[in-house]
Amino acid sequence: MRTRATAAQRLTDLTSAQVPARVRGATLVWPIGGIEQHGPQLPLSVDLDIPEALAQETAVGSGAYLVPGQPLSARSLPQSGGGLGHPGTVYIRGTVLVDYLRDAVGSLAALEPARIVVVNGHYENEALLFEALDECRAAGALGATEIIAFSWWSLVAEDWIASRLPHFPGWHAEHAGVTETSLMMYLRPDLVTGEKVEHDTPPRAGVYLHPIDEALASNGGALSSSTGATPELGEDLFWHIVDAMGDLIGNGHGLKRPDTA
Repeated sequence: MRTRATAAQRLTDLTSAQVPARVRGATLVWPIGGIEQHGPQLPLSVDLDIPEALAQETAVGSGAYLVPGQPLSARSLPQSGGGLGHPGTVYIRGTVLVDYLRDAVGSLAALEPARIVVVNGHYENEALLFEALDECRAAGALGATEIIAFSWWSLVAEDWIASRLPHFPGWHAEHAGVTETSLMMYLRPDLVTGEKVEHDTPPRAGVYLHPIDEALASNGGALSSSTGATPELGEDLFWHIVDAMGDLIGNGHGLKRPDTA
């Protein structure tokens, strides 16, 4: 059993006078997520709790500085987050989020770190995050800083899914499903209600419907079933992703070199 890290170097613990010498040439790890409903069994904090835990583990393992998590996100969509018909979701418009992320990353890059690693935990954020990073690059705001940005589920290997998730509906529909429920059972068991959610009609990826049949699309906001979720599965998945993050960051520009494939 591996032990989770309890503390990381936090960027915000530095004084202004300490920043130039300590941050220039260092790595910054920034988790971004959301406040979003996650069915009857999970808290609103899922999309931030998971990337924050992964970011902390990676920061400790690499000696990086942890940037405080970004809690607000793009709006929840019916086919990937259950939509806005379930109470608790807080969001900002996509155009605002792009501007926010562009300014935030640009100001972090101005500190001259060698690398900024952005760990996303909210499905609808991904395209807007990448757009913001492209705008930073086009404006010359990144300087010599390398950017590695990803959603945590993008690092889950296909063979891991095949061997552990026999009824995998696709990441768009894993909202409040077995993977998120298992991760939260491992990371924040005090916040998991224990209610079992069954849902055998997950939405199709990339199909937006209006109006939408809420009863068909989700079960109380969950897009797939939580059957099979366990803290042991969550622990296995968490460390699988942590190891994949280490490989991604350590292989140069996030790509495996031919001699290490």
